[in-house]
Amino acid sequence: MQAGMINTAHAVTSSAFSVESRNGRPDFELASALQKVPPQQQAKAQKTATDFEAMFLNSMFSQMTSGLKGEGPFGDTPGTGVWRSMLTEQYSKNFAKAGGVGIATEVYRTLIMQQAKTIRTA
Repeated sequence: MQAGMINTAHAVTSSAFSVESRNGRPDFELASALQKVPPQQQAKAQKTATDFEAMFLNSMFSQMTSGLKGEGPFGDTPGTGVWRSMLTEQYSKNFAKAGGVGIATEVYRTLIMQQAKTIRTA
């Protein structure tokens, strides 16, 4: 019984975010919404969700490193703060692109569900 549900869930996927399951169950509501939303809007929602997660992670990483002093490749120079901010920005972008912590998946789902409701009522 479970194997059949898992196979059904694997059949419904978008290009970057999986519709496999939500809380261990197939997310047929999202699969239905994806059929209503054009691929261009899906791609835009994916980018927006990933960018949002990267922004959140950048804020988190910045807070994590805010107490660090001159340890590192540049020592305690005036450029250390600028260098560290650029480094945390790149870390956050790469982390989000690699899957992040799951924020982008939920943001993407919410965006798609909202767009599908708008399309349905229009």
